[in-house]
Amino acid sequence: MSLETTFPTTPPTPPRLPPLRRLAARCMRNPLGGVIAALVLIFGVSCLLSPHFLTGFNMMIMARALAFIGLVTIGQSILMILGELDLSVGAIGGLAGITGGMLMVQAGLNPWLSLVLCLLLGTACGMLNGVLITQLRLHSLVLTIGMAGVYGGAILVATKGVAITGVPVDISFLGRGLIYGVPVPFIVLLACLGVVAFVMVRTPLGRYVYAIGSNPEAARMLGLRVDAIRIAAFATAGFLSALAGILMVARLGTAQPSIGDTWVLAPIAAAVIGGVATTGGLGSPVGAVLGAVIIGMIENIIVLFGISPYWQSVVSGGIVVLAISFDSLARRYLHREA
Repeated sequence: MSLETTFPTTPPTPPRLPPLRRLAARCMRNPLGGVIAALVLIFGVSCLLSPHFLTGFNMMIMARALAFIGLVTIGQSILMILGELDLSVGAIGGLAGITGGMLMVQAGLNPWLSLVLCLLLGTACGMLNGVLITQLRLHSLVLTIGMAGVYGGAILVATKGVAITGVPVDISFLGRGLIYGVPVPFIVLLACLGVVAFVMVRTPLGRYVYAIGSNPEAARMLGLRVDAIRIAAFATAGFLSALAGILMVARLGTAQPSIGDTWVLAPIAAAVIGGVATTGGLGSPVGAVLGAVIIGMIENIIVLFGISPYWQSVVSGGIVVLAISFDSLARRYLHREA
């Protein structure tokens, strides 16, 4: 009698996971899964705890507030993917806003021409940062701290610390207007995010940014124009910061010297929450803006819940840690799958 060994022709079918676990696994495979999960959780809890959170008026306020910090976050996220940082973006936005106010009010220049000149000024300031960093081989963190002082000092010299009032109402639509119920600054943010996301994902320039952020020396050996790309990234960050400053002037109707004071650490925190690595080469502007949404929701929740100012930093920090924890779990899952 002969013994025959049979082998299964097809591998056994793995057991199907429950629907909730399948949804969680699919979410965790997405690089943005952690920040999206945190965003959904915070949004759901906020809706349950406050009846005023999910109202049209409150959503409009959040969208308008997100636009300004979101624009700066997009520029900062590009630099962080590149392995750089710019701590002068807030001062650049403030300088652009003050310059616009002076050109429109004191010089009597056409408001729209003034806005164009302010955007050019912000781009030039960012480009100057990039040129100094690449040509002098300085660390971006150190140099931009100094440049923040230069730009901030220029604001104080020009204004003596006094706001510029009487901004023409011609540009107020940019900061206060609505299109089909959506704030104009938020539409500007979405447009800029769409353009930057397309460049980062669909063009060689975007791939070059990721390559330089991952390994600048290898990118240089491959023939990439590393310094030129760095300068372009700093110029883009300056442009977006100036755009945020101009929109803020249109929103307030005055050019305040304090514009941009809070646009330094918040964009960095938003980018980190959104999955952008501080070491470079990882993340996306979309994730960074989602991180800015989380921070905006945190600030809105604190106001709606009437939380004591003494506890605001504790609550904000705790929710930020929760968001980072979700993102960390997603990265651990992806590493284990690899």
